[in-house]
Amino acid sequence: MQILAPESLGMSSERLNNIKVRLGEYVDQGLAPGFVTLVGRESEVLHFEACGYRDAANKLPMKRDTIFRIYSMTKPITSIALMQLHERGKFQLVEPVSRYIPAFRKTKVLSGLGYQGQQLEAQNPPMTIHHLLSHTAGLSYGFYLDTPIDEMYRNSIFRSDSASLEEKITGMAKLPLRFQPGSGWNYSIATDVCGYLVQALADMPFEDYLKAHIFHPLGMVDTDFFAPADKIDRLAELYQHDPLSGAFKVYKGAQGIAAQDFSKPAAAPSGGGGLVSTTADYWRFANALLNEGELDDARIIGRKTLEFMTRNHIKAELLPLAIGPSPMPGKGFGLGFDVIMDAAQTGVLNSDGTYGWSGAAATNFWVDPQEQLVGIIMTQIMDNVQLFQQDFRALAYQALVD
Repeated sequence: MQILAPESLGMSSERLNNIKVRLGEYVDQGLAPGFVTLVGRESEVLHFEACGYRDAANKLPMKRDTIFRIYSMTKPITSIALMQLHERGKFQLVEPVSRYIPAFRKTKVLSGLGYQGQQLEAQNPPMTIHHLLSHTAGLSYGFYLDTPIDEMYRNSIFRSDSASLEEKITGMAKLPLRFQPGSGWNYSIATDVCGYLVQALADMPFEDYLKAHIFHPLGMVDTDFFAPADKIDRLAELYQHDPLSGAFKVYKGAQGIAAQDFSKPAAAPSGGGGLVSTTADYWRFANALLNEGELDDARIIGRKTLEFMTRNHIKAELLPLAIGPSPMPGKGFGLGFDVIMDAAQTGVLNSDGTYGWSGAAATNFWVDPQEQLVGIIMTQIMDNVQLFQQDFRALAYQALVD
């Protein structure tokens, strides 16, 4: 990969070097194992650095070609895949999900708890594909304790290692929704449902569709739902922070759920969080987005479709958004991406109209059409109690000098 002099595109080499210095401090202080970071502008790479370790115990260095579990950074890819099918006239966003996944015809909504337990009511309005893409469908993830719905998720087929994608999604349709579709915003398994919709609408396995219509056209050679034997040594170790010391340790799973085994194909490829990738591969995806859907003569999405996807689709009364106890001031949500609506409210250097998303292991990317800027930070820590994502974004933006 060619790396241009930052000054050729209005950025400062000296200022960009602050990224490696600051993130190196996290490594030196034992707060993070290591990072790979990339900053691109006008489709050219100006910064691409690795620091620290992909395996801290064995002192294996982080490298530019290290493979990461990108978890929810899978969601933008799945959302693009589904909207490709929209462009081919396979569905309309306002159509009910049940037209294509009949199991959702019987899905009820939790309206309250009474003396005899759950009180359920019919969907009104019916859940649409637009609700799925914008996380307003009433689905959940099972992460929190604020509703009995989440307890059901924690004990559901969605946690199965052996169930197929179809079995998981049709099984989850048996659980009640948290709220009536469109009446709230809740981060959820909705994008996994989108992955199954891709499979059903395209009449081919979801993973094969992604390879044929996104990975191969863009040259994303290291992106898949697992790391094969000849690449497994490049897969970074997965860590979490110790709540007392703040230091990182090997991840052992949360709430009794073991970390997914990424050394073999998944029985049910997760459109919401199942991919592994490299920084260079994800750059090719993000660069295609920066180029209004096209890279090296391969168009993965139409210009107007992408413009539509990266606008806020959430009603004003549902803002500000939050994931659990974590608010997202200044942000809305499009179809698969968060969207900066008011950069000042985010508390971090940004531009209005910037869009992107994060992964559970503290990976993050953004695309800024206004500044023609892309940032990607990769690491492997299953929480984000440190501020390195915010530091990276601020340090990338402060390097703009023209």
